[in-house]
Amino acid sequence: MRSIITHIAIYVKDLDVSREFYTAFFDGLSNDLYQNTKGFSSYFIKFDKGPSLELMHHTELVEREAADKVTGYSHIAFSVGSREAVESLTSQIVQAGYSLYSPPRDTGDGYFESCVADPDGNRVEITV
Repeated sequence: MRSIITHIAIYVKDLDVSREFYTAFFDGLSNDLYQNTKGFSSYFIKFDKGPSLELMHHTELVEREAADKVTGYSHIAFSVGSREAVESLTSQIVQAGYSLYSPPRDTGDGYFESCVADPDGNRVEITV
């Protein structure tokens, strides 16, 4: 059996703010809002290639502190095609008021990347 990742899901505090972040900065396309009667709502954000991103919210959502080097979800990475695009997009996101976790740089594992925070502090890598 061959399997593929179809989507990655994250809970967010504000669906519309997160939707705008991922559609504006990463050219994602969003479906219409889904809501059920149990307090759950979500958007699926599709990209040109790779898995979709499901942004989820619940009326009983419990916030936790964003932390690095803990078990569980670490980051999501987007390839933007060039070193210049990494630098440019990183700058745009930081100028829009989002936190910079690490500036564009060559990493020891062969990547050129930066790392920024999404609206909830989730780590988002931008790479070639």
